[in-house]
Amino acid sequence: MDIRKLFGANVRFYRIAAGLSQEAVAERMGVDRAYVSMIERGSQNATLLSIHETAQALHVKPADLLADPPAGSEL
Repeated sequence: MDIRKLFGANVRFYRIAAGLSQEAVAERMGVDRAYVSMIERGSQNATLLSIHETAQALHVKPADLLADPPAGSEL
């Protein structure tokens, strides 16, 4: 599986589980909502810094965003 798609699916899963919009996550990260959308679609190649910022915004560990999809996610 493409790591970008895996990362994006996990970001979407944890974002929805936290009850957050893409805009809210983007605001926490200090980026545009479109950036979060591109991450979730797997079309944005995330850097280590953006992985860290995304994890902080979602209150999860960076490793959670790179792990096998959680049960119930759409992958």
